[in-house]
Amino acid sequence: MSTALITGGSGGIGRSLARCFARSGYDLHLIARNPDRLERAASELTATYGSKVTWLAADLTQPEAVGRVAESLARQGGVPDVLVNNAGVGVYGPFLSTDLARELAMIRVNIDALVALTKLVLPGMIERGRGRIANVSSTAGFQPGPGMAVYYASKAFVLSFSEALAHELAGSGVTVTAVCPGPTPTGFQREAGAEGTRLLKTPLLMTADRVAEVAYRGIMRGRRVVVPGLGNRLLAWGAQLAPRRVAMAVVAMVNAKRG
Repeated sequence: MSTALITGGSGGIGRSLARCFARSGYDLHLIARNPDRLERAASELTATYGSKVTWLAADLTQPEAVGRVAESLARQGGVPDVLVNNAGVGVYGPFLSTDLARELAMIRVNIDALVALTKLVLPGMIERGRGRIANVSSTAGFQPGPGMAVYYASKAFVLSFSEALAHELAGSGVTVTAVCPGPTPTGFQREAGAEGTRLLKTPLLMTADRVAEVAYRGIMRGRRVVVPGLGNRLLAWGAQLAPRRVAMAVVAMVNAKRG
């Protein structure tokens, strides 16, 4: 039986991706912070799809979390067939006024844990000659983001890292996909403190389920970059072509809170 390890798998896009994999016959290993939400997700997936679902409550802001994931994987039988680095957090506000501890914790989740988990599973995938790694970036990764400067930069890292790693692994049997959703109503904005911005007023919004369906197909096809939604793809393309100052001005306007 094929297995998929999904971080942030108890809610939002991660839980929707878990449904996609479970529906296709995968067993699942879910990682998230909240044990109650993990248990509910596992029960739903098992009841609906008959998948074997194991889970680990781990806070990826903590340095020891990746070691706990490694131990958990060893108990489950080793390297998964698919790794989905979905866990991510945001911090809203001008950098001068945001809390440094929150920014550094965000970097540990969005970058440090993602890199460490990729490093953890990759040797086994290479030895086996197959595997899929999906790193959830964002359309935020295509341009700087005034108002959420460190978050946008962290997603640019994920996009750049994923594309470079995909190139390095060409021909190995292991694929790497950067998934770049646009704004998606998942509770992320509330936790980041971005409620009241224009971010969720765009007509380009997609549900987490729809994002996951598009992402899943791209991951399984081994695509290097997946941007769900035609409008989001056009915006990502436009951000790369527009003058940097123009792109930043648009992002600053979207990230501003309505008066």
